[in-house]
Amino acid sequence: MRVYGITTCGSVKKATTFLKNKNIDFEFVDFKKYNPTIDEITRWSAKAGMDRLFNTKGTKYKTLGLDYKAMDEKTKTEWLSKEPLLIKRPVIENGDTVVVGFDEKGYVEIF
Repeated sequence: MRVYGITTCGSVKKATTFLKNKNIDFEFVDFKKYNPTIDEITRWSAKAGMDRLFNTKGTKYKTLGLDYKAMDEKTKTEWLSKEPLLIKRPVIENGDTVVVGFDEKGYVEIF
């Protein structure tokens, strides 16, 4: 299992604490040190949906002045690969499952 995010993000902290409390092993991948590939973004988007994956409420989105609705899927994917802080966090990959964001009730059902 891989958890992608940044260490200072509250949702990532909640997710990693949840997993640790359930004794679930995971590898942490820091978006400040790693840019996901186009293939990874495409896979995550196929599993979780681009609307869920692309964080339009975050500081990075507002700073860049992007218009999500005006972008096509390819452009959205390229932006997420180039600027991973635009990705809603955390992204958890567990086999074929991809979970985006923190939802404790959902986590209880999935993990």
